[in-house]
Amino acid sequence: MRVIRAFVDRPLTVGHQVELPDDAAAHLVRVLRLREGDACVLFNGDGHDHDARLVRADKRGAVAEIVATRSIDLESPLSITLVQGIARGEKMDWILQKATELGVTAFVPVSSDRSEVKLDAERAGKRHAHWRSVVVSACEQSWRTRVPEVAAPRSLAAALADLAAEASRWLLDPEAEAGIATMPAPSNGVVLAIGPEGGWSPNDRAALVAAGFGGLRLGPRILRTETAGMAAIAALQARFGDLAG
Repeated sequence: MRVIRAFVDRPLTVGHQVELPDDAAAHLVRVLRLREGDACVLFNGDGHDHDARLVRADKRGAVAEIVATRSIDLESPLSITLVQGIARGEKMDWILQKATELGVTAFVPVSSDRSEVKLDAERAGKRHAHWRSVVVSACEQSWRTRVPEVAAPRSLAAALADLAAEASRWLLDPEAEAGIATMPAPSNGVVLAIGPEGGWSPNDRAALVAAGFGGLRLGPRILRTETAGMAAIAALQARFGDLAG
């Protein structure tokens, strides 16, 4: 039987009723055509799935009653933060969606010297909200109950200043000596930096190296921005995370 999941950014408590946000109500009622009495699963990022049933579903919206709560732990033991050079349009959506499915913990979208996407303050705000919705949808599909953090887009320099100091830091480099098969096991997570369509400039690379990023070889070929991160994340999860068994 198909289980319908929806994200609700509100407290969810057994025995309580919650009015669903407009987007969740529209998806459940108008798109999936759920009616009063139908079951669904709600989550709010607290690590639980909350079994619910609709007690109202009409043109005004929807209200659900929480009937049970289950702890769900599908998070990888390897914490990965993806510093991603902002890619154009659907490429960026695809990167966020697939990396969420692969278990990435946090995203840091950055602009750099060769970025083809330039965002003013208004567009940056809209893109940030859209990217978060992409990540939430990917969590709905992949059954994750923890929603990865999506930082507001910023310059590479600003992002580097805010990164957690204890994490292992890597950028892909086909000429690097270290490979995923030989790199030391990270004890406090991994920060992986992937450049935009035009790659990192020499200035970007110098800034990354100065911030403690080491070169990581991922085969001899040059990969596109939307391929490179996914290949590296999958390989890291297979060696240190939860894709090995």
